[in-house]
Amino acid sequence: MAPAADVGVALLRLASLRWVRHAIPLALLLLLLLSVCAWSSRAPPGCGSGTQPCIPEGTPPVQVARQSGSLEAPEWEEPPCGGPQGVLGHVMGPFRASLDSEGDLALSQYLAGWRALVRFLSPLGSIFAFATSEAYAKVTALEARVHGPEAAHYSSLLAMAAWERQEGRLERPGVAPRDTASSSGSRILLLLHRALRWSQLCLHRVATGTLGGPDAGVQCSDAYRTALGPHHPWVVRQAARLAFLAFPGRGRWLELACPGAGEAEARAALVQVAGTLEDVYNRTQGLLAECSLLQLA
Repeated sequence: MAPAADVGVALLRLASLRWVRHAIPLALLLLLLLSVCAWSSRAPPGCGSGTQPCIPEGTPPVQVARQSGSLEAPEWEEPPCGGPQGVLGHVMGPFRASLDSEGDLALSQYLAGWRALVRFLSPLGSIFAFATSEAYAKVTALEARVHGPEAAHYSSLLAMAAWERQEGRLERPGVAPRDTASSSGSRILLLLHRALRWSQLCLHRVATGTLGGPDAGVQCSDAYRTALGPHHPWVVRQAARLAFLAFPGRGRWLELACPGAGEAEARAALVQVAGTLEDVYNRTQGLLAECSLLQLA
């Protein structure tokens, strides 16, 4: 049975035991799981088995175009929360530092950025509790390689990909390992990469949403369908649709982004973070495609 089917069966069994007493919490749990994980799936029809990455028809191009409207902050002084000591500055700093001048991705800084992003998302409530723990587990697993006995091979994305391919450590497309600990570093990075895209889209849409327009839950649900839904089985996508009904409102996001600041400042800071995450996503997407790693999961 394919890995995605195994996950679906397991989730359905869990639902059958707890759904009556815990309907909404279960849906939230499923969303939290899906928001940082992508289940392995078989290559879609029309994909080849050559060295080039297999991109399904209709998938966005390798590098994501900027969203409609500029992601640059308005022409005023940078909000304090976006500075080095601010809440969002702690997220942007390491992610920016991960984009090295040679066009590679520095893994230690990338993971430090993820840790800061997890700390930012955690206070948003129970809907993110499991998501952040799953992201933390993946970050920790990849850090064990970055700082472990084979650290020399895990300084950057390109170094990691080349060494894991040479050592035969890369999974075959559509074949999932037993757990995160046994995954290749390249596969773990791919899963974090997809979750980063969802986070970037969600933050951007929360920051730029207009008064009277779709609320944060609707916008982040749409971002999920774009970034993660295509990688998840039907049962998880349906659970996500329900779970997004309990998503935190825009005001809560802005309050956490810039405590004590005005709405305009908070929105500007979130726009800056979204721009930084998009730059990191685009760099990573291009490198993963170059290394033919987009179909590892």
